[in-house]
Amino acid sequence: MRKGFEGLGVIAEQALSQELTSGAYFVFLNRQRDRMKVLYWDVDGLAIWYKRLEKGCFLRNSSRGITLTRKDFFMLLEGIIPKCINRRYTSF
Repeated sequence: MRKGFEGLGVIAEQALSQELTSGAYFVFLNRQRDRMKVLYWDVDGLAIWYKRLEKGCFLRNSSRGITLTRKDFFMLLEGIIPKCINRRYTSF
């Protein structure tokens, strides 16, 4: 979790093959999964959100470079573990 704007930007562009200015949010977790950095392009530059949990850890999918929906991203931030979620409606 030592990387800043440039280091995280290089990872996002090279390893994940994404454009930084695409409007996507890039989520990075530490090994203990108790700290998270979110890198995203704001209107006029890059911004980083940093969150540290006092108890517990963030849920992480085992695969790298996964894509989350907006709802899943906010559930991750709030620490909600989606074990069995029945989606009644699909969004188009």
